[in-house]
Amino acid sequence: MIRRSIGRAVLRSRRWRIEGYPPDIPKYVMIAAPHTTNWDLLYLLAMSWATGVHVSWLGKDSLFPGPVGTVLRALGGIPVERDRRSGLVSSLTREFATADRLVVTFPPEGTRGRTDHWRTGFYRVAVAAEVPIVCSYLDYSRRVGGFGSVIEPSGDIAADLPLFQEFYAGIEGKYPDQQGDIALRPTDIINDS
Repeated sequence: MIRRSIGRAVLRSRRWRIEGYPPDIPKYVMIAAPHTTNWDLLYLLAMSWATGVHVSWLGKDSLFPGPVGTVLRALGGIPVERDRRSGLVSSLTREFATADRLVVTFPPEGTRGRTDHWRTGFYRVAVAAEVPIVCSYLDYSRRVGGFGSVIEPSGDIAADLPLFQEFYAGIEGKYPDQQGDIALRPTDIINDS
């Protein structure tokens, strides 16, 4: 109850509102896009707390040193070593298999800076764990955060990509010029299909 009150107070103080409702599904991967600023985490947490959704979220491992790391982990943070393959997909798949409820949030751009493609980890985890993907967003142009489409991944990311492109069309991050393209690298199409 305290988290809900805090989440609502933060959103109200910043003049943000929530559109849509989180799905009543015990386990899913949640996309958090676009990701252009560190403020995204504050609004993601406020939005999830206000709606009663306990989220786990991914962040680069350099954010998690010492006492700060302890706090970030308590807030649902999962450190990720971006410079090497760390078995994240298999690790999260095991977490989904053993949990009664689990929502793992991915920023598919993988960075706050501009990129020409989305990373596919969110999709690979959803397919391996056999859970749906929920599209969530922060639209800074309207000061709205929300929950939208629930997508059952087909296993063919190239076939499913238009669903994500359509959903996120017109949603604007804090720094629109930093928003990544909703596209795949050619190697991702080959590897994930």
